[in-house]
Amino acid sequence: MKHWHVRKVPFKFQLSDWTLLTIPLRLKCRSIGLLEPRPLEADLHDPVAELRDGLQGFMVRALPVENELAVISHVGGYLRYVPLQYRHCFIDLNQTFEDYQKKFSSKTRSTLNRKLKKYAEFCGGNIRWKTYKERPEIRDFFCLASAVSKLTYQEKLLDAGIPGSEEFIRQAENLAQDNKARAYVLFHEDRPVAYLFCPVEDGVLVYAYLGYDPEYTKWSVGTVLQWLALEQLFLEGIFKAFDFTEGQADHKRLFATHQKDCANVYFIKPSPINRLIVHGHHSMDNFSGWLGTKTQQWGIKSAVKRLLRTGSTGKKADAEAG
Repeated sequence: MKHWHVRKVPFKFQLSDWTLLTIPLRLKCRSIGLLEPRPLEADLHDPVAELRDGLQGFMVRALPVENELAVISHVGGYLRYVPLQYRHCFIDLNQTFEDYQKKFSSKTRSTLNRKLKKYAEFCGGNIRWKTYKERPEIRDFFCLASAVSKLTYQEKLLDAGIPGSEEFIRQAENLAQDNKARAYVLFHEDRPVAYLFCPVEDGVLVYAYLGYDPEYTKWSVGTVLQWLALEQLFLEGIFKAFDFTEGQADHKRLFATHQKDCANVYFIKPSPINRLIVHGHHSMDNFSGWLGTKTQQWGIKSAVKRLLRTGSTGKKADAEAG
């Protein structure tokens, strides 16, 4: 069971990919492990009176749920806020790669094989890629991955590329020393074009960072690297699962063998300012979702996404996995 830890959780008031305002709340936090039994409701938080040192409540990520929860409700003296409910996708690695491939339709298998063949031909016949899992290799991985990350829209607009701080790299090196990290880079000749970094928690690989060079979108380099990495992981046979974490991207559903309903749940002290933060955050989310729906109806959503991802409306944007 994972332990509680205290941190400042940012409540971001966003409009599409732009953050308009961030308000941090100091909370006790924990995540429910992919293979961890669902905790009882009473185990998720303590009485309000026991919160001290400026703590405003509790936050639980990846909580398995049986039914859809109300977005805002009152539970045990708290304002319970559920901003995200999603299908948690993951891959069961306790099988062979051959058995795993049977989950795909013949059409999908043909599409994946065609993407690999297409990229191999583009590279002159062979795909060059590398796995980084030993401590001395990790710094080289981050050097290559950072070069790709700087080109992605996640880093340009959202400041959400792969971390490059010395502290983060040392943490990754420590994980690798304990065989708790896998990192991958896909190349075109000597140029890195895609990366994937997965720390390991309780025998489960966590899909933490994937990025690809937007100039190589048409070659589906993110998908190519994901497939090659999965094939190797099945051959290694030492991990229990591959966890795609929260979010509902198409490529996660494509590669997953299992899905379960999960939610991110906040238990917040019901003070006037906290009520304002929670209700304001929910209202902004609703407005942002409404705006996204309208731009799709108006036929401009794809153009806006291309502009955000590539900086121009002339490039075709691919799925998250490339």
